[in-house]
Amino acid sequence: MLIIDRLALSFQPGLNVLTGETGAGKSILLDSLGFVLGWRGRAELVRAGAEQGEVTAVFDLSPDHPAQKVLEEAGFGHSDELILRRINTKDGRKTAWVNDRRCSGDVLRQLSETLLELHGQNDDKGLLNQRSHRILLDSFGGHSKPQLLLRTAWRDLQNIRKSLAAAEAEIAEAKAEEEYLRHAVEEMDALSPEAGEEAILDGRRRQMQAGEKIRVEIEQANQALGYDGAEGMMSNASRWLEGAAAQTEGGLDPAIEALSRALTELGEAQQAVESFLGTIDFDPFELERVEERLFAIRGLARKHNVLADELGSFAEGLRARLSRIEQGGEMLEQLQHDLQAAEADYAAKAAALTQKRQNAAKRLDKAMGAELAPLKMERAVFVTEVAPSEAGPDGVDRVAFTVATNPGAPSGPINKIASGGELSRFLLALKVCLTQDAAQRTMIFDEIDRGVGGATADAVGRRLHALAAQGQVLVVTHSPQVAALGSHHWRVEKSVKAGQTLSRVVPLDETARVDEIARMISGDRITDEAKAAAQSLLAG
Repeated sequence: MLIIDRLALSFQPGLNVLTGETGAGKSILLDSLGFVLGWRGRAELVRAGAEQGEVTAVFDLSPDHPAQKVLEEAGFGHSDELILRRINTKDGRKTAWVNDRRCSGDVLRQLSETLLELHGQNDDKGLLNQRSHRILLDSFGGHSKPQLLLRTAWRDLQNIRKSLAAAEAEIAEAKAEEEYLRHAVEEMDALSPEAGEEAILDGRRRQMQAGEKIRVEIEQANQALGYDGAEGMMSNASRWLEGAAAQTEGGLDPAIEALSRALTELGEAQQAVESFLGTIDFDPFELERVEERLFAIRGLARKHNVLADELGSFAEGLRARLSRIEQGGEMLEQLQHDLQAAEADYAAKAAALTQKRQNAAKRLDKAMGAELAPLKMERAVFVTEVAPSEAGPDGVDRVAFTVATNPGAPSGPINKIASGGELSRFLLALKVCLTQDAAQRTMIFDEIDRGVGGATADAVGRRLHALAAQGQVLVVTHSPQVAALGSHHWRVEKSVKAGQTLSRVVPLDETARVDEIARMISGDRITDEAKAAAQSLLAG
């Protein structure tokens, strides 16, 4: 990994100290550990010239360790020993294993939350950011369940508010056109158009118009066939011929007979014409009525810019909009009732969480007081303020950490009152207070002691040593006082071989520890006085 060729470390229970010159590779060690745990960090950790980088981390687990639940939910089962392995190839591909079974980076990150806690050099930025104070207090108080209930109540409240606003806007819009809607519905109800009616009316109209045109011609034909026409003339001709037949000795008989047959055929033709006239007979006012309704339907369709066959469904839509106006009062009343209930529910849950935060603030202040005394800040006062704030998904509280570092001095925001060294100690005390399961997790402090020295650094080291008594603590430090209090000591060193820079970690025995702490005291040139001071620190 970058400047690490091959390295194996076996950290022990208690306080494990890593020291070394700046740039020796301590941060790369932490990056490597973060990589195998699935943390998001450097995108490229493969050493130049290597095909891949590989990191393996082994953890001993108790049967009730929180990691066991993560393993079970991920389908790996319980295990006394947890082996995490992750490979990063030079082209950026990453592959991870849990106990020799492939797993996702998400599973690694879930496991890491139960295995290890890192407090880095920039953690005090969160302490300086007041927005994080509420998060820290809720973590200390264990408020995850009431927070979840409150967020759900807030979401429900916001949804009802949106529904009410939408309903009010819709009803207001509808009321603005209420007069139009009522007139349009009355107009629709008066006409009552039906689907397909236009086509039926149009067909009937065309039929009656055609019938009216041909009736005139048929009646003229019928009149021409009648007594005033052909029938009368043929009857007169037949009578005249019959009168003259006595003097013709039968010469007109053929003509009379033919004329008789023609009169019979003419009668049949006239009967057929009259019969057909009966079939096309209609009320002359019916055409007018059909045309009036057809034109009314088409005019209404044009007025509302819809098809004639869509007038029925369009009318239903108008009635629905009008109905919403008429029933809008009831709907708004129900939504307002729901809103009041949701507001009351949110307020109750927010008040309950406020009370929990106030109680947790008192416990945190008391715990911080107990932690600050051993860190040479026995006169400092740490107060967690819980004040009203604008309502939101996380409640109605603003949380701020305030401090007074000297007796009689005014208290104020921690970022304005505390110095750099004081911030580090406040952070250490706060982290100790927030750590509920130190025995279950490995805790890493990356230069948490920066900005302090002398007796204060010694106090920080002793607090870290006491914390390590509950489990395993790793400390990256430049402070000889802290290093001297470690139960186990490693030195990170860098060397150049064949033009290649490599980093290694060396476990230190008692003699080597004296030299390393002496170097930390005096620098590159280790003096007898520095060795004596180192021995004094190690002697406690």
